[in-house]
Amino acid sequence: MSAIGIHDLAVATGHHVLELDDLAERLGVDPAKYHVGIGQDAFSVPAPDEDIVTMGAAAAKQVIDRHGSDGIRTVLFATESGIDQSKAAGVFVHGLLGLPQAVRVVELKQACYGGAAALQLALGIVARNPDERVLVIAADVARYDVDTAAEPTQGAGAVAVLVSADPDLIEIEPLSGLFTADVDDFWRPNDRSTALVDGRLSVSAYVDAFIGAWDDLASRGGPAYDTIDRFVHHQPFTKMALKAHRKLTQHVGVPFDETELQTGFTYNRQVGNTYTASLWIALAAVLDLDDDLDGTRVGMFSYGSGSVGELITGIVRPGYREYRRQGAVRADLEARVPLTVDAYRALHADGAATSQDVDRPRVTAAPFRFAGVLGGARHYEATTPAA
Repeated sequence: MSAIGIHDLAVATGHHVLELDDLAERLGVDPAKYHVGIGQDAFSVPAPDEDIVTMGAAAAKQVIDRHGSDGIRTVLFATESGIDQSKAAGVFVHGLLGLPQAVRVVELKQACYGGAAALQLALGIVARNPDERVLVIAADVARYDVDTAAEPTQGAGAVAVLVSADPDLIEIEPLSGLFTADVDDFWRPNDRSTALVDGRLSVSAYVDAFIGAWDDLASRGGPAYDTIDRFVHHQPFTKMALKAHRKLTQHVGVPFDETELQTGFTYNRQVGNTYTASLWIALAAVLDLDDDLDGTRVGMFSYGSGSVGELITGIVRPGYREYRRQGAVRADLEARVPLTVDAYRALHADGAATSQDVDRPRVTAAPFRFAGVLGGARHYEATTPAA
């Protein structure tokens, strides 16, 4: 069987940004609490006419523009920021992108782990028929109550991953490590637009899942630690990934060098927590910014509160530099429009999903926008990006 894996990877984020220096000044705290304490510098904030659909479609459009839609018979949309209890967000994306009707579209949910689950499903589909390609989209808006410890760990973003045989970027290896435990570290009931978090438990549950997934992978004959050249992590905030990785090195008895993880933190420090997209944004940073990955093995740890963890490994394909999107993410981050704390909090208060009819103002410069709700149904449209 030919190699199967990630053929392309594209990132999108929100229109606005809140600098954590500004939030620190408003709250009267030392900015180092954010830059060093949690390892974050800023977070993206969606415009009123943006959501998981518009960001997911913007990321997916980059993939379709480059590769076309031939062979795509499945779209898997992973999110924990669902906009409807029935209709998959991916169906809206399917329409915005003009994909063929002979396509299955499904939404997946398990906290931040959903993107990894979608990748595994995609690998199985392509293994069954190598002529098919699968479009995986992971998109989320992380929202917490204002004036809470979790407020600076919000964020917004999306990734689109094209899974195929003979991939250009990464061949995913067949073995992975798994871990599930029923814990109440983070959850969002149906009647809430913001999540509930037990911060201390969330950190320990993440560490337990990482160690547990590693042990499972090792028990199944997975690669030795010293044969994995890079690690990338799901990042609720970058310091959590550092803590977990330090624990793993202690567990396997090797030195800990945090500089080895810093490249994978580059984008996440700026976009904040993107839930299902977080791990793959970290992977995008490593592919974009590391020029010496040909043939190296990357370990990818996905964690979803509640909790499910999976450790996946993949081999970077020779010549990956020709196919990466170097500079594209950085340009998008630099193009975000800064918000004052007051403006951000006004958007936050208006950010909850609604079934009431409403028109959304035209703000976003992205290719697609959320036009509003009419007759209880959400409506989206293409828009001309600003010059």
